[in-house]
Amino acid sequence: VQLQASGGGLVQVGGSTRLSCAVSGFTWDDYAIGWFRQAPGEEREGVACISTESGSTFYDDSAKGRFTMSVDSAKNTVYLQMKNLKPEDTAVYYCAADRGVITSTMRDSRAYNYWGQGTQVTVSS
Repeated sequence: VQLQASGGGLVQVGGSTRLSCAVSGFTWDDYAIGWFRQAPGEEREGVACISTESGSTFYDDSAKGRFTMSVDSAKNTVYLQMKNLKPEDTAVYYCAADRGVITSTMRDSRAYNYWGQGTQVTVSS
């Protein structure tokens, strides 16, 4: 399983950006796919996750209403559309995937063994 994240960069407060995660090496059933972020000195936290088997989704409270995660299985790509960005959204964003992740643990980074390399999002005023 391989994941490669892209997108992000420098964005102004209130702006929008879209992250992409190209995935390969797995089928689209029974996998959980998640977006996580890690700010300097902070722990990695779950932002948005989805189970391809059940369709269950998770959004962190900080992301609800502003971030939307979507999957395009035909393109083998997962997206994270982010809008109304705030300085506290500044972090390295990672996509992750694994099989058989229990819905209740989707937001936990320890549930995932496959990770993309991360992409920096910096929100500046």
